[in-house]
Amino acid sequence: MANHKSAEKRARQTERRTLVNQMRRSRMRTSVRKVEEAIRSGDKTAAASALQSAESELAKGAGKGAAHRNTTARKTSRLAAKINKMA
Repeated sequence: MANHKSAEKRARQTERRTLVNQMRRSRMRTSVRKVEEAIRSGDKTAAASALQSAESELAKGAGKGAAHRNTTARKTSRLAAKINKMA
C-alpha cells in the first residue's frame, strides 16, 4: 500500500493506465480475430479489408505501449502471409 502522497498518485495513475491498456489490447485481439475469421471463411477481399483495419489497430496499440512493436509487426506479417497464400 502507498505510504506517501506521490506513491498514492502513482497507484491511481497505474490503475487508470492498466484499464486503458486492457481496452487497447482487447481491441487489438478483436481485430486480429476478425481477420482470422475472414481467412477461415475463404473471402479474400473481406480478409484484406479486415487486415487493413487490424494493422491500424495493432500499430496504435504498439505506439501507445499496449504491446511491443515487434509483436505487432510479427502478427501483421503473419496475417498478411496467410491472406496472400489464399489464392
